[in-house]
Amino acid sequence: MKRCRYCNKISKTISKNIGFCADCIRNYFDVIYEDIIQLHKTVRKKSGIPEHTPHDSKGRMCQFCFHNCKLDTDKIGLCGVRRNEEGHLKGGTPRDGNLFWYYDPLPTNCVAEWVCAGCTAEGFPEFSYTKTPEYGYKNLAVFYNSCSFNCLFCQNWHYRNEMKKNIRISSEELASKVDDKTSCICFFGGDPSTQIAHAIKTSFIALKNKKDRILRICWETNGSMNTKFLDIIWDLSIQSGGCIKFDLKAWTQEIHLALCGVTNKMTLENFKILASRFKDRPSPAPLIASTLLVPGYIDTYEVSKIAHFIASINPNIPYTLLAFHPEFYMDDLPSTSYRHAMDCLNAAKDEGLNRVRVANEHLLGNWY
Repeated sequence: MKRCRYCNKISKTISKNIGFCADCIRNYFDVIYEDIIQLHKTVRKKSGIPEHTPHDSKGRMCQFCFHNCKLDTDKIGLCGVRRNEEGHLKGGTPRDGNLFWYYDPLPTNCVAEWVCAGCTAEGFPEFSYTKTPEYGYKNLAVFYNSCSFNCLFCQNWHYRNEMKKNIRISSEELASKVDDKTSCICFFGGDPSTQIAHAIKTSFIALKNKKDRILRICWETNGSMNTKFLDIIWDLSIQSGGCIKFDLKAWTQEIHLALCGVTNKMTLENFKILASRFKDRPSPAPLIASTLLVPGYIDTYEVSKIAHFIASINPNIPYTLLAFHPEFYMDDLPSTSYRHAMDCLNAAKDEGLNRVRVANEHLLGNWY
């Protein structure tokens, strides 16, 4: 049991590192703001990342994500990979992606597996090889070692260690990993938004090399990329039969700042833009939303607000609720309980969404 440092509430769903309960974060953020920001500065510093967004007056501006870091010579961006080398911005370009890749047999444990062409009957024969899940085929999983967020609950926080190795792979080399049994590429991480130029170039090369064959292009992202890239990644996914998976981590600005260290304004704006184009290809679904159910923080209030936002644009957009596993700076929390998941599932349905599910159910706990 941990105690909220503001209201003194005691609960197993209060993170010791954050130190405050969700109600106090939502209602008294102006009072506890400095403590929250200091925590994120500490986490970034330990990872070798700038404590705040660099805006050097004489620097070069990176425009890959919403931070728009302005970097002086020998400085790095908030993502940890974009850098100014002798006046030139490098890192995450088609020549030097910081990433690792692997083959993932289909059907795979993907946020969109319940609606995608590779794991369902949707999209056959234009976008998939079989009427059933594509057994015998595989996904080229591309994990980018960088991110524009600083999520304290990150389920893949180990990328911060890999990022420091500065392993560089060109788009040409990565695209060459697509073989005759590769039917899709998924860019995730970390987050592909911070190395978006590398991912886009890889996609174009891979599609050209695999002309007249099925190759779906998919993205799993926090949605913080510069808006100017939306049309490009949308067209890549729409035309190839792939999809874009947006992780909507929280609705309330204060909760998002506390858990992720950044605003969610750009994420919501970008999602709204793409959601308005959902009818471009209703099946297989081109856009999917997901939310990680962090106990004590991402509750029915947050989920219902997110679901209402999605449904107000298009109620047929699929929404996946993900079970949380204790990780990183929130490893003292329990896993998502079955009751928490069901309450959030019902809350999302009550807001009018037609396609909602709970994933990773094997992680759900039995506590109340």
